[in-house]
Amino acid sequence: MKQKADIGLIGLAVMGENLVLNMESKGYTVAVYNRTVEKVDQFINGRGAGKKFIGTHSIEQLCDSLEKPRKVMMLVKAGQAVDDFIELLIPHLEAGDIIIDGGNSHYPDTIRRTKYVESKGLLYIGTGVSGGEEGALLGPSMMPGGSPAAWPAVKEIFQAVSAKVEDGTPCCDWVGEGGAGHFVKMVHNGIEYGDMQIITEAYQVMKDLLGLSADEMHDVFKAYNEGDLDSYLIEITRDILGFKDEKGEPLVEKILDAAGQKGTGKWTAVSALDFGIPLTLIGESVFARCLSAQKDMRVLASKAIQGPKVNFTGDKAQMISDIKDALFGAKIISYAQGYNLMMEAAKEYGWNLNLGGIALMWRGGCIIRSVFLGDIKKAFDTNPGLENLLLDPHFKEIVEKAQAGWRRVCASALTNGIPVPALTSALCYFDGLRTEHLPANLLQAQRDYFGAHTYERIDRPRGEFFHTNWTGRGGDTASTTYVV
Repeated sequence: MKQKADIGLIGLAVMGENLVLNMESKGYTVAVYNRTVEKVDQFINGRGAGKKFIGTHSIEQLCDSLEKPRKVMMLVKAGQAVDDFIELLIPHLEAGDIIIDGGNSHYPDTIRRTKYVESKGLLYIGTGVSGGEEGALLGPSMMPGGSPAAWPAVKEIFQAVSAKVEDGTPCCDWVGEGGAGHFVKMVHNGIEYGDMQIITEAYQVMKDLLGLSADEMHDVFKAYNEGDLDSYLIEITRDILGFKDEKGEPLVEKILDAAGQKGTGKWTAVSALDFGIPLTLIGESVFARCLSAQKDMRVLASKAIQGPKVNFTGDKAQMISDIKDALFGAKIISYAQGYNLMMEAAKEYGWNLNLGGIALMWRGGCIIRSVFLGDIKKAFDTNPGLENLLLDPHFKEIVEKAQAGWRRVCASALTNGIPVPALTSALCYFDGLRTEHLPANLLQAQRDYFGAHTYERIDRPRGEFFHTNWTGRGGDTASTTYVV
C-alpha cells in the first residue's frame, strides 16, 4: 500500500463510509478520520479490512498522510460542523491544498466558505453528492463547484467514482464558481421533493378514487416504469407497493402518513421567492410535507369537517392512463421551473452553468435519475439560449398531448375531495405561462389604490410608471419603489 493517500475523508457515517469504499475500489488509497475515533478503528478492522485505507486519529495525522496537493473531503452534518472542521484543517494545510465539502450545505454558506478558504491561500470545493447509500458505494451523481483551480486536481477521482451513463460518460463535471455546485444540488433536491409528491398524489388518487389495491398499484407503476416515466422513483414506488410485511400484508399501508424533511426542499422554495421565480410545484411539495406532519390536527379535522363523498363512475383504465399523463406533464413542469431558477441564479452570481451538462449529471446515480433527462440535454444542446423547457418543441408537444388526461385527473380529484396540490399547481403554472393577459392589471390597480405603488400602461412604453388619484381624496405623490 502507498505510504501517502490520494485523498482524505472526514466523516465515516453512511455516506462517507460507502464513498471511501467506492474510491478504494477504483484504485485510490484513502485516509479516513472521524471525530469519534473509535469509528475509524471499527471501519479499518471491519468493512475496510485488508484494503487501501489509512486510519488516522487526528486532523494533523490525516493531513500528514496525504499526497500534495492535499485533498480533504468532509462528509459531515451541514452547518457549524463544516465551519469547525475548516478551522481545524487550515493550520495543517499549505497553499494549493484543497478542502472539499460533500455534504448538503446551503449554497450561500459555500459562497462564503470559498472566499474565506481562498483568502487563506487554499482552494475550496462544495460538491453535491446524490444517490444515497447505494449511490455512494456504486456511483453517485456529483456536482462540484467552488475554486476553479481545484477541479483539475480532483477531476480524475470524482469522475472515476461517479455513476456513468450508457456511453461511459461520468455523471460528474465542473458546475461553476462559488456555491454553484451546492445550488444545483439544492435544485436537484427540490425537484426530488416535487417528483415524490406527484407520485404520492397519483397513489392517493388510485387508492381513494379508483379503489385499487397495493398489488394492483404495483402492476400500474411497473407498467409506468417501462415507458416514458422510466425513472428511479417510479421504480422504487413499484417495489414499495409490492412489498409485504411479516403478515403478508402491504407494508406501505402501515406506515404513518407524516413526512419528514431535511430542509433542502425548503431552501429551494425560499431561493425561488428570493429570485422571483414561480417554483410552484416544489413549493406545494414542501407545504404538503408540512401538512402531513400535522397528523393530530388532520385526525381532528377529519371528524369535524365534511367534504364530498368519493364516487367514481368512470373508466378505471382510462383514468390510469390519464394519471400517467398527469405525472409526465407535472414532471416536465417541475424541471422547467427548476431550470428557470438555476438560470436566474447564474445571472445573479455570474455562473456559467452548462444546463445540458447538468441534465447529464442527473442522468445516473442520483435520486431523480430518469430516461427523459437525456431529452433535456438534447433541448439545451440544440438551443443553449432556451428560456423555458416548455418552449422546446419536444417538451411542448408532450405537455400539450398530456394536458387532456392531466385535466381529467385534477378535475376528478377536486370534485371528489382528494388533495392533489402539486398536480394542480403545475397545471395552473402551465395555464398561466401560456396566458398572454393575466389579471395582474387589476392587482396593480389595487396596489396603486391603497399604496400609490404605481403601474405601467399597455398603451405606453415599458418602464414608464403612472399613479392615479382613485378616490379624489388622495394626493399625486407616488411610492418611490416598484418591484417587478
